[in-house]
Amino acid sequence: MRFSKLHGCGNDYIFLNCLEGAPEDLPGLARRLSDRHFGVGADGLICAFPSETANLKMVMFNADGSEGAMCGNGIRCLGKFLYDSGLTDKTGLVIETAAGERRMNLWLEGGKVVSATVDMGEPVIEPPIQITVKGINYTSIPVSMGNPHSVVEVDDPEALDLETVGPVFEHWPYFPDRTNTEFVRVDDETRLTARVWERGSGETLACGTGACAAVAALHRAGKCGRDVTVRLPGGELLVTLTGESCALLTGPAVEVFWGEVDG
Repeated sequence: MRFSKLHGCGNDYIFLNCLEGAPEDLPGLARRLSDRHFGVGADGLICAFPSETANLKMVMFNADGSEGAMCGNGIRCLGKFLYDSGLTDKTGLVIETAAGERRMNLWLEGGKVVSATVDMGEPVIEPPIQITVKGINYTSIPVSMGNPHSVVEVDDPEALDLETVGPVFEHWPYFPDRTNTEFVRVDDETRLTARVWERGSGETLACGTGACAAVAALHRAGKCGRDVTVRLPGGELLVTLTGESCALLTGPAVEVFWGEVDG
């Protein structure tokens, strides 16, 4: 079984071409291949399936085998995987996801995809809630980007004990399907700094839907503008709010390697 590994700002996934059939037990395969000691190593597995309504369908699994609805970094990398592998010759794609269809433009250099812009859809922002971890109260803004997020403004994301704080947010009772959490510092109206705890994967180096959720929530609160660079441990993502109903995400897509593994 041939696979490719790609990353967007360090948020890395294993990609499979399932257009003509898929391996059995994809959740189990995701767990096995995502293991960084005994497998390929990744934040999860993304598969390209046929779609009846779009160019292709994205099916994704987190590193623990749970199915995800949407991934901003993953969908950009999927576009590169499809184009660079010759599975499409289009630079404008519509991808079916569990969170709905997403439109994407691929940007090329030397005939290869180097980055992409994705219409991530409407950020749905809910009233803030309070979450307490070891006696410290945090204000969380729930945001849906087709998947659940919790945006938390903090003074210093780098100082957080994310291995302790992250799981509490992920499993907080308010979020029945668990949640991704962005711990964010506002640097100025055009720049945010963030760390991310992803449900099913733990801390990741970047999160595209999380970057959009953070900008949408903090713009609503009057703390940043509409064109914002989000600095994450793995790199920078550009989020543009084109109105209350749309967030555009632009960032890199990089192939690490391809190989073969037993199915």
